[in-house]
Amino acid sequence: MTTFQGIPAGAFGFYEELQDNNNREWWQEHKAGYQSLVKEPLASLLAELEPRYGPAKLFRPNRDIRFSEDKSPYKTAQGAVASVQEGVGYYLQISADGLLVGGGCHSHTPAQLARYRNSVDASGTGEALRHIVEAVAAAGFSVEGEKLKTVPRGYAREHPRAELLKHKSLSASVSLGRPDWLATPGAVREIAALWDGLRPLVDWVSRHAAP
Repeated sequence: MTTFQGIPAGAFGFYEELQDNNNREWWQEHKAGYQSLVKEPLASLLAELEPRYGPAKLFRPNRDIRFSEDKSPYKTAQGAVASVQEGVGYYLQISADGLLVGGGCHSHTPAQLARYRNSVDASGTGEALRHIVEAVAAAGFSVEGEKLKTVPRGYAREHPRAELLKHKSLSASVSLGRPDWLATPGAVREIAALWDGLRPLVDWVSRHAAP
């Protein structure tokens, strides 16, 4: 594993071209570029973050097109996740738009969802989450996730944490574009600071929505 030196600007150019040439022939011709510009730098970055956040995995570049009307074979972004537990952890993504950093819970099993709602309903844990979400939003992250249109059955419509109860998944992210530091070794420090800002959210979900 080579020492991380930054994400080269060519990584963004690779995805800009892929958007216009999403086919197997183009990919085969530019596969070496994917390896050197995207996969290897990200793998080195994740290796340096591993001591603080645990092992991370890079997602496969191929799309699952079996049930999709869009038959484009390749993803137009490279994502990676450092999982705390199934569906919970820290995320980053490189695309033509630049860098996106996030974290939280991206999927809830029925058991996780039940525990999550019970914890949101309880005043102590629920208010703790409300304060965490407010702090994350104030820090510039977008709070997101799959949501119901109404408060789930069994909870009052006027519940003090109604919006949090509507969530079926809960995460936060920020799109950073192409900051100058991304092409330098200092990207490790910058991304770690962003993930640290999301740690209270990730820790809460990990404790209170575990199966």
